[in-house]
Amino acid sequence: MEKGGEEHEYSYSYYRRQESIALVVIIVLASVAVASLLVAFSYYCYIRNKVLSKRSKSQSTRLDSKDKACNADLEVAMDDGLHVFTFKQLHSATGGFSKSNVVGHGGFGSVYRGVLGNGRKVAVKLMDQEGKQGEEEFEMEVELLRRLRSPYLLALIGYCSDSSRKLLVYEFMANGGLQEHLYPISGSNNINLKLDWETRLRIALEAAKGLEYLHEHVSPPVIHRDLKSSNILLDKKFHAKVSDFGLAKLGPDKAGGHVSTRVLGTQGYVAPEYALTGHLTTKSDVYSYGVVLLELLTGRVPVDLKRPPGEAVLVSWALPQLTDREKAVGIMDPALEGQYSMKEVIQVAAISAMCVQPEADYRPLIADVVQSLVPLVKTHRSAAKVGIS
Repeated sequence: MEKGGEEHEYSYSYYRRQESIALVVIIVLASVAVASLLVAFSYYCYIRNKVLSKRSKSQSTRLDSKDKACNADLEVAMDDGLHVFTFKQLHSATGGFSKSNVVGHGGFGSVYRGVLGNGRKVAVKLMDQEGKQGEEEFEMEVELLRRLRSPYLLALIGYCSDSSRKLLVYEFMANGGLQEHLYPISGSNNINLKLDWETRLRIALEAAKGLEYLHEHVSPPVIHRDLKSSNILLDKKFHAKVSDFGLAKLGPDKAGGHVSTRVLGTQGYVAPEYALTGHLTTKSDVYSYGVVLLELLTGRVPVDLKRPPGEAVLVSWALPQLTDREKAVGIMDPALEGQYSMKEVIQVAAISAMCVQPEADYRPLIADVVQSLVPLVKTHRSAAKVGIS
């Protein structure tokens, strides 16, 4: 009996040890498994974070590249100084090119008042002249105004070249062209406004400064070729800027030279030697400027066939009278009502007489014209005075 009890106790102890060993093995294996899972999870997290970090850096690099590309595009646009508009944008800006927004007409086409998306007021010129000449005028104006910068030249903001539709976008000049103030049309918004003498003098000076920039500060010089009162625009304070460079030509590199070209321009403003020979010089612009001066003095258009015999052509009628004090007073614009200085009238009459001389060599340089006009303009009076009729 005792022997059997001992065997039973031994068996029981043996199985207990076996259970303890198995439990330890299970615990060890479980611990190893958990540790393996933790290691695997940690490695997964490490790899995942690394991948996300690379992806984030890659996206950041791409965004930076895009930003740089966008900035580069903006820089190019700013360097060019011109915006490229779509036809849709300008169609919207002008109210569908509404007739109520028409502010002028020219050889190029109609000009519309417009408002861009950012609220800026602009003037939009829509080309209606098809063919090679219209294309040449468009390209000339864009290329010239891309590089010309002067406070006395109308600024080109941008353009649209959409298939056959060509448009130019300029800064807006609230008071339109000089012509409509000198010869107001019935029903015009400006019919009750007339330019006083002081304002006319300043317009004459600022227009001359615009030509001076083209002739003296650009190399080779630029010859406008179509200077006239309708191409001298006025802002809200009646400061003047020269506009419309569609017919402009680059002048000769050497002084006294000329360029030969077909005769283009507006009747009454074209210099006689250019009309006869096609030889174009900066003095051709001086002649046209002299005609504008005569318009400011007399209030008459360059050619008016309704006038009595001998008075139809402004230059031919006025030139013999410009150097005579008493006769010069007789040709003054009645709208001025005598409110001018006689001394200044005689001086401006003399300048205009020199500018419209038939022989180009006898005409002054536009820089000399500027120097002659500067003392006549009251620079301390910043605001123009416009009389109400």
